[in-house]
Amino acid sequence: MSTLWLVATPIGNLGDLPPRAVDVLGHCALVCCEDTRRTGILLQHAGLRAERLAVCNDHTETSRVGDVLDVLSSGRDVAIVSDAGSPGISDPGERIVRAAIDAGYAVSAVPGPTAAIMALTISGLPAARFVFEGFIPRKGGDRSARLAEIAAERRTSVLYEAPHRVERTLEDLREVCGDDRLIVVTRELTKLHEEVVRGPLGTIDIGAPRGEYVLIVDGAPHDERPATDEEVRSALRDEIDRGASTRDAASTVAKAIGRPKREVYALAISLGDRS
Repeated sequence: MSTLWLVATPIGNLGDLPPRAVDVLGHCALVCCEDTRRTGILLQHAGLRAERLAVCNDHTETSRVGDVLDVLSSGRDVAIVSDAGSPGISDPGERIVRAAIDAGYAVSAVPGPTAAIMALTISGLPAARFVFEGFIPRKGGDRSARLAEIAAERRTSVLYEAPHRVERTLEDLREVCGDDRLIVVTRELTKLHEEVVRGPLGTIDIGAPRGEYVLIVDGAPHDERPATDEEVRSALRDEIDRGASTRDAASTVAKAIGRPKREVYALAISLGDRS
């Protein structure tokens, strides 16, 4: 049966391309990629010439589904690659994977470099349990709500950020998490100018922003004292004032404070149903 392959590519150092990735890319009839020039350089490094390259990014992924299914229906394999790392992780691929599965085709992957995992493992922060946030919303209530969730999250949080937004994100994290929360800021992983900066949010200095960033945020300290009903109501009011429905506010607050959702929802209802 033909197979849709998700092929991980190096996040910086081309020497990290797995040998099996070379084998898979060499036999696929179609390689979907974010940028044909960048993928062309990668294939040239591997000594390959793609039978067919097609752009698959945030704007074209949906329209590319038909091409992928046509190739799979002919009995040939298709590969998806991103510019760096594993496709489908904050990169295109998810919609094509769903379409291939729904159409009954096999989906597999060649695992390899992932910036989030590398940054987490070298951070020195707890890695047994973590939350991958990817790129958080850029503005508005969605951003505020996500930042509040990260501040309350007891597991280590992993975020991606662009150089022109990283300073603002660090400042926003400091406001919601406090000056003492530990963070590890990594950039240019596996590249010549790889850098890892560790410290509390109140004093960390990353210098002039450049390159792509992965931020590793320490989990919230454990509070053994259970939240009182009034504290829960206050948290619920904050969520509802941000525009959340009663049900969504209860879900967010229950997760943040560790109380059963049904208890928090009952308190939310007592505030008046605004859903």
